[in-house]
Amino acid sequence: MKQIVKEIIVAILTWEAKAVLRKYKPKIVAVTGSVGKTSTKDAIFTVLSEFYFVRKSEKSFNSEIGVPLTILGCPTGWNNPLLWLKNIAEGLALILLPNVYPKWLVLEVGADRPGDIESITDWLRPDVSVVTRLSKVPVHVEFFENAAAVYREKAFLVKALKKDGVLILNSDDEDVLAFKEFYDGPTLLFGTHSVADVIGTSFALLTDEKQGMKKPSGVSFDVSYKAERGTVEVHGGLGVQQMYPALAGIAVAMSQGLDLKKAIDATKKHHTSRGRMKIVAGIKQTTIIDDSYNSSPVALAEALRTLQDIKTNGRKIAVLGDMLELGAHTTEEHKKAGEQASKTVSTLYTVGVRARGIAEGALVGGMHEENIFQYEDSQKAGKDLELKLMAGDIVLVKGSQGIRMEKAVEEIMENPEMKESLLVRQDKEWEER
Repeated sequence: MKQIVKEIIVAILTWEAKAVLRKYKPKIVAVTGSVGKTSTKDAIFTVLSEFYFVRKSEKSFNSEIGVPLTILGCPTGWNNPLLWLKNIAEGLALILLPNVYPKWLVLEVGADRPGDIESITDWLRPDVSVVTRLSKVPVHVEFFENAAAVYREKAFLVKALKKDGVLILNSDDEDVLAFKEFYDGPTLLFGTHSVADVIGTSFALLTDEKQGMKKPSGVSFDVSYKAERGTVEVHGGLGVQQMYPALAGIAVAMSQGLDLKKAIDATKKHHTSRGRMKIVAGIKQTTIIDDSYNSSPVALAEALRTLQDIKTNGRKIAVLGDMLELGAHTTEEHKKAGEQASKTVSTLYTVGVRARGIAEGALVGGMHEENIFQYEDSQKAGKDLELKLMAGDIVLVKGSQGIRMEKAVEEIMENPEMKESLLVRQDKEWEER
């Protein structure tokens, strides 16, 4: 019965979303990929907002129900039937009554299972499609035959482009670059090599000095497009994970013939996404790299590389939870992550049954057993780590959604009273899970 009700709600909201698109005719940017969708969507929104009235997907509304909700400008109703009825009523009002509607929509489109993107693109026709980064072992691969099947699903968003649309690809990823074959129209590339149209170079770490200690505060890099050049600074987040979303946002602006300098200036207003390599002040003058939103092998490897590149007088600590939905790749990928962690951190905390493989990999990599701590509960891991932290330590926290690694962050952050604005999954419904 519950599934039937959900299907009815999805059908109604989808019908309303189609009607709204027909009535208001906004331009649509659709973002997909295995890594970095939400950060990229947020960066594109920040840049386009400098020029237009724009709406973006809230949080990670990227599913068969999340996309229509964004188009209608409605929140999720969770398990409350009255909220869903309210959403349906607001959708009808948007169709029947005159309203001021955004000129652009920036939509995140994901695929949990085969057919997810294909069904959305039956009715959604983007003006711009952006593909961020793919992964040899993407999240949700357990529901697909293999990684290639995931790529084929993502490709539906490219094939759905309008004839006069623009395809924007991350040229640093050869699998993403191969998506060019699915579209005959204009293509704009972003990346760090000369093959790209929007090129990022001179990537550097930004630091602040507080109480005599240097702490990472963000990243900077140069951006060039044709003969023009400028410098971008992104504060509050770390890693090249912050560069690619900004490059994608600037590429979207360039695809519409907008001003490069104004687009670069717009990135200064960009707030890094919660739970995605976000810098959070920790207790005892420590620094937390909060990457607790989700985890996959390629994203975890990148996060550990970022941690390795940071210079600090303190220790480097990683709190790593299970990577879910990896299917047959689960054991191997966790052990590989552990081996990489052993070369990066002095102390390792793991959370979850699958993450025991991370501990095993760390031992194989040469880490001493006394520096490895294993837990089943993220909050308990955070409480124990709280007692052992020392000034200058840098802590990376990362894991899949179901492991709730934000609870570990809450235990060691300097201002837990600000958790609702700093951490992911702070809705009442999440707190009750």
